[in-house]
Amino acid sequence: MDLDASRAGLPVTDGIELPPTHLLHPLRPLARWIISRRFTVRTRGTWHVPEAGPVILAANHVGVVDGPLLAIFSPRPVHALTKQEMFEGKLGGFLHHSGQIPLNRFAADPSAMKACIAVLRAGRVAGVFPEGTRGAGDLARFHGGAAYLALVTGAPVVPVTMLGTREPGGSSGSLPPRGSTVDMVYGAPFRVPQSPWPRTREQVRQVTLLLREHMLDQQARAIAASGRDLPGPLPPGQRNIDDDPHTGVVEQGAS
Repeated sequence: MDLDASRAGLPVTDGIELPPTHLLHPLRPLARWIISRRFTVRTRGTWHVPEAGPVILAANHVGVVDGPLLAIFSPRPVHALTKQEMFEGKLGGFLHHSGQIPLNRFAADPSAMKACIAVLRAGRVAGVFPEGTRGAGDLARFHGGAAYLALVTGAPVVPVTMLGTREPGGSSGSLPPRGSTVDMVYGAPFRVPQSPWPRTREQVRQVTLLLREHMLDQQARAIAASGRDLPGPLPPGQRNIDDDPHTGVVEQGAS
């Protein structure tokens, strides 16, 4: 796909600075070694991630380490949408220099979407967690960001199923137990033709429903292939601690 040839159909991103990569690339091998000293990470289906060109990785979200693992262990470096609260203090500088993208989850955030589009236009990889927050990881809640990016850029969406990043009954901030194994399963890409401006809210909604159905199918396949299961919901006292607006689609089928 020639992204330059389709610029007329994209939001203007000429003034958007690409996220830096000077920490993202060199630190990945070191970070993998450090993580491997605590638990094992197995990646499956990595051949589904194209070796070059724009890609959207869309992952379920069950534990605090999902974002770092997506950026560190994916076949290609990932610029992931990350809640803007994480960019406070020293951690914020690290996240910025490692190429992650701050996202305001409580309001429309055109700057975050434009940053992702700029990433994809440059032939890089954008990471999205459609559930918006940590939870059961079953995609019951599903926001439209990944579908929107696919619709406006034509980039393929590769589902990623995270298994083992949180134990059943574990808290929102808990880590995988020492010596355990985490599985990251990459599924078959979801593709939708690029839609030129204007794009309607109903178009985005329909693509969101179709993407959710595809990701549910790929998640079921990942669970069957790995012999593992999702951890279930967060403990009752934590289910609304990190909540975000319910703006996505839930328990619906695409018509």
